[in-house]
Amino acid sequence: MKRKLFIGGEWVEGSSYRELYAPHSGEVIAQVPHADRTAVEQAIAAAEAAAATMRRLPAHQRAALLAAIAEQIAARSEEAARLIALEAGKPIRTARAEVARTIQTYRFAAEEAKRIGGETLPLDAAPGGEGRVAYTVREPLGVVAAITPFNFPLNLVAHKVGPALAAGNTVVLKPASQTPLSAFLLAEIAAQVGLPAGALNVVTGSGSVIGEVLVTDPRVKAITFTGSPQVGIEIRHRAGLKRVTLELGSNSAVIIDRDVNLAEVVPRCVFGAFSYSGQVCISVQRIYAVSEIYEPFVEAFLAETGKLRGGDPLAEETDYAAMIHPQETERALEWIREAEQRGARVLCGGAVEGRMLLPTVLTDVPADARVSCQEVFGPVVLINKVDSVAEAIRQVNNSSYGLQAGIYTTQIATALDAAEQLHVGGVMINDIPTFRVDHMPYGGVKQSGFGREGLKYAIEELSELKLVVFKR
Repeated sequence: MKRKLFIGGEWVEGSSYRELYAPHSGEVIAQVPHADRTAVEQAIAAAEAAAATMRRLPAHQRAALLAAIAEQIAARSEEAARLIALEAGKPIRTARAEVARTIQTYRFAAEEAKRIGGETLPLDAAPGGEGRVAYTVREPLGVVAAITPFNFPLNLVAHKVGPALAAGNTVVLKPASQTPLSAFLLAEIAAQVGLPAGALNVVTGSGSVIGEVLVTDPRVKAITFTGSPQVGIEIRHRAGLKRVTLELGSNSAVIIDRDVNLAEVVPRCVFGAFSYSGQVCISVQRIYAVSEIYEPFVEAFLAETGKLRGGDPLAEETDYAAMIHPQETERALEWIREAEQRGARVLCGGAVEGRMLLPTVLTDVPADARVSCQEVFGPVVLINKVDSVAEAIRQVNNSSYGLQAGIYTTQIATALDAAEQLHVGGVMINDIPTFRVDHMPYGGVKQSGFGREGLKYAIEELSELKLVVFKR
């Protein structure tokens, strides 16, 4: 299957092509175009040309277009899920859940398109403000560059494209090199529902080539990026005065207090650790259990992990499959070996079966081992013993990341202390940090980035506040 770039509402040949391989089988599944600098500049020009049309489009029409996108994805939901399973190696049941969330995300975007407003200001609260009426409005920025990762190829695209279009912007989308097919499906649907030509453009290929143009071109007014801290920091340094939103990952942790219900807590933590082989920004990577519950928690966690089944992502019974690329598998293995050499114990996993890294549980992991202090982005979790919740909070905060964290406790005072003291963008009480619904504010602190996603909040990031003052 040979694909094309989507620019200005037309399918355009790439200057060159590369083969796209399925992560699980290693088979070629598509020929994907690599956009050169000229093609990216054409996409920006198309987006800029469409900006005036999108800016004038009434809110109800933007909402109707986004709702239509949601409905078309719903109509093609199984096709979309199988595409995600094929290109991302995501188990089909997990892929279906992503498609369902994507539909909700565009529906939220449609609803929020109708709610973009401002406020009136009492200027007479200040001397000299008498006899004046003031109000604020939000206006679109213009061309938005959206750069997305492989792990949620449909829904993380929706979290950038949805709010950008809702606010009246146009978009140049650069999907992850491994997962462009979902983006092409979105382009097909956008054209089908009548989105103005140029409002959405999809360019695929080298991140360094495409990213260089998007970050430095003055016609691009905002960049919304999800990916590694290294790339995010480089984008911010080079973006100048562009609006920049960065979601840069984490090594998310959950705290287990004494007297919690292990029958409820353990399956949820196993899900958070190993769903999509841990390739989730808010995957459970670190677990800190207080000493009184540590041994039974570890025992129950291992038993629950043993129930997971690996295999073909298109098989209904599969819980985990191959990671996105063999190089990522080898990197995760190297980190596991390093922790083991430094005294950590590997209780299960730590080996490759076929192309799959088995779910891996470590204990006694040093805080400065890479599996603890960096983002594994693989099916690896550590469970360390702590003497108290206070110690656990210190361990969670002893990180350069701060996206989300969770705590399980029956004590409301403990929960409130954790909510206050954890230095993260979101605290989940009696749940794992992997929890996310698509309209909540989502983002982090420290090297986890800045700015917030979640439709209402992303629209604020992707629009400009204007003040209007009338003198009577």
